[in-house]
Amino acid sequence: MSFVNGINLDIQFKGGSLVKYNYTGEIDSERAASLTSDIINRPVSAQITTNLNTNEKQLVINIAGNYGLDVREQEEVDKALKAEFPDAALELAESSMVEPFFGRLFMINGIKAVSLGAVAILLYIWLRFRRIGGLSAGLMALAAIIIDLMVVYTVYVLFRLPVGESFIAVFLTIIGYTINDTIVIYDRIRENFRKYRKDTIETVTNLSISQTLGRTINTSVALFISVAMIFILAAVNGIESVKNFALPMAAGVISGCYTSVCIAGPLWVALKKKLGTESRM
Repeated sequence: MSFVNGINLDIQFKGGSLVKYNYTGEIDSERAASLTSDIINRPVSAQITTNLNTNEKQLVINIAGNYGLDVREQEEVDKALKAEFPDAALELAESSMVEPFFGRLFMINGIKAVSLGAVAILLYIWLRFRRIGGLSAGLMALAAIIIDLMVVYTVYVLFRLPVGESFIAVFLTIIGYTINDTIVIYDRIRENFRKYRKDTIETVTNLSISQTLGRTINTSVALFISVAMIFILAAVNGIESVKNFALPMAAGVISGCYTSVCIAGPLWVALKKKLGTESRM
């Protein structure tokens, strides 16, 4: 999918130009970004901010790429924006280049954080659930997390969302959410094995999932509604950074509910049976 749609890296990760305009009245930031992109034929995003020093409203245009705007492009963009928003009294406040170095450093550190988190999760489940085969349980929990992260990544690719600082934030949030649900199910499986020693591993696992299903669904629905409301408010107010966080987060919540219930437990049972260790519980 990445080969077809490509990955839309944000300006912090591949560098580019940052152009700021002071203005009055109202401006459609998405229209301004689309207009600029058509002129210079490069990925562009825009947002509305307020200058804390002067309390003036600003249109901030992020232009991705490893080179800035030349004089001709700057003049064309300036002319087009002023023609599109004649009542906004647009005035160029700042034009600068953004180096991708810190973005790359942040991405590398983010990947390290995700990797260390995965190792910590595996070790924690391995030690806490030794009685039901902690290593196999940890591996299947990681398998569920990987599926969730792939779903989130797919949303970024399909909707051409800019991969920036929110990308790592969504990844880490979904990891915490999914593993919490999975641990609840594993904990119930461990408790039920003490009560139903004569039952098969499939029976105990199905019972445990059924007993925690209501809790998992209620938690997921509540979180999804919260994230959906954040997305709607951000869309109405044109806050692109929040939208770029909320949309993949909502998809990750749905995926996390599915994988913790339908993937982690059943895959763990399948692995235990394949290894022939289901009788050692």
